[in-house]
Amino acid sequence: MIKAIDIHKSYGSLHVLKGVNLHVKAGEVVSIVGKSGAGKSTLLHILGTLDQADTGQLLINNEVVNQLSPKKLAAFRNQNIGFVFQFHHLLPEFTALENVCIPAYIQKKSESVAEKRAKELLDYLGLSERLQHKPGQLSGGEQQRVAVARSLMNQPAIVFADEPSGNLDSGSSKELHQLIFNLRKDFNQTFVIVTHNEELAGMSDRRLEMEDGGLI
Repeated sequence: MIKAIDIHKSYGSLHVLKGVNLHVKAGEVVSIVGKSGAGKSTLLHILGTLDQADTGQLLINNEVVNQLSPKKLAAFRNQNIGFVFQFHHLLPEFTALENVCIPAYIQKKSESVAEKRAKELLDYLGLSERLQHKPGQLSGGEQQRVAVARSLMNQPAIVFADEPSGNLDSGSSKELHQLIFNLRKDFNQTFVIVTHNEELAGMSDRRLEMEDGGLI
């Protein structure tokens, strides 16, 4: 599913990633842990094509993505990659249903097709009674589940999650962690997760630790 080869990234004189090699299989849940400043989020952003490595190669579904033009890369990202962040980044003026539909609208899908898929996802995530609620009317756990639904809208090959439960209470965190593994069981969904949560890391198929810009 993912193959990263000798990934290097610097910001000015700061060498953040120092030759990272990583592979992830379809249907795997992989957690990346490590101290703040180890390079976890930088690596996740490069794997998710939100940032570019200085050197190295990145393949997703056998596509060499770091050789795509910006326009083709944006289309590839929209079709193949989902994101869940610590802060849900929902648009406050839109309902839960409308927020989930946005990736499909970017793909120029019709409103009826987008809403059908969004309702199916929100129902699966236990939010069928909250379709018309705006983010400010939802709990933190509900907002994050809407964000998960949005990440799954275009049936991505992989979902990248950056501290997905970092802003949730312990009960909502446990629900979100279980949801991730339900999605893998029911849909063979692949996840790469940056987390400080050792419970989530311990549940994962693989727990990778970053230190000083590399995986150990």
